[in-house]
Parts: sequence; structure tokens; C-alpha cells
Amino acid sequence: MLGGLITSKTRLRLLIKFFISQANRGYLNGLANEMGESTNSIRKELNHLHGAGYLEKVKSYNKVEYKANVKHPLFEVLRKVVLKHLGLEDIVENVLERMGDVKKIILVGDYAKGMDSGKIEIFLIGNGLDMEYINQLEEKIENLIKRKVSFYLASKFLSDQPNIVLFKKDKPVKN
Repeated sequence: MLGGLITSKTRLRLLIKFFISQANRGYLNGLANEMGESTNSIRKELNHLHGAGYLEKVKSYNKVEYKANVKHPLFEVLRKVVLKHLGLEDIVENVLERMGDVKKIILVGDYAKGMDSGKIEIFLIGNGLDMEYINQLEEKIENLIKRKVSFYLASKFLSDQPNIVLFKKDKPVKN
């Protein structure tokens, strides 16, 4: 989807890195190593995105870290576009449609770190979740978004690994 609009693969990977989670940060050499790109190509794209106001520079000791500029007027729009590009919005819609009592949908693994590795890992938290439907859903979603999807079912989520909550059921208000 975004590949036709944003022709620089490096720029697209940086947008995914920083806009999938506002907590993601990176510095030049670390991003070059993570993405397997030259520091020159990463520097060029970071300067372009910073110049456009999409990224902020944060000095940390003697390094310059980059992060998404959450105050930019297009931050939420870009975040939604990145989620749509990765197929995460489709996953949430399909899961909520027929899954049962879903309390949370949590993204873990590479995508929670902002790395477009091709394998999306999702924890579904809830009670009485339909495992048969989940097995059918994995294949359906994989064909739709062209990425490998793995669902994990749990009644609670306890993890110190990076994660992004894609959906959280609001508790009913007591009168």
C-alpha cells in the first residue's frame, strides 16, 4: 500500500519504526545495523523526516536519538496509515467480529519494536475465545495482508518485552 506512495524503502522502514509506537527511538548507527542499510542512506532519510517535522532529535549523552514528533499535526494520521499498511487494523476488526469476550489485543515481537520482519505476533487476552475461529483467521489474514500472523491466547498478559496494545475493552461504568 505505502510502497507505491513512498518509493524509498529506507524511508518506509523508518516510518514504520517510529510511527508504530511513539516509544520507539533510534540513533544513526543502531538504525543502520538494525535495517542492514548504510549509515549514509539512513542519515539522508532521517534528515529528510526531521526537516519535514515528522521526527524529533533528542541529544542523549554524545549521541543523537530520533523519535516520532507526537506534536506534529499529522502524527495520528501517519500512525493510522502505518497500522493500515501493516494490516494491523484489519486484524483488530476481524478478531473483534467473532472472537468472543476479547479484553485486549496486544502486538509483541519485531513489530512492537518497529521492525517490519514479515511475522506479526499477537496476544489475545480474554475469556472463552474461539480457538477454531482463530486458526481459520490466521490464514485469512495472512492472505489479506501478505505477512505471517501468529495468535497466542491467554487470560492474562504478563511480559516485560516490548508490546503495543492495539485494543483494550473499556470497563463498564458503575452507577
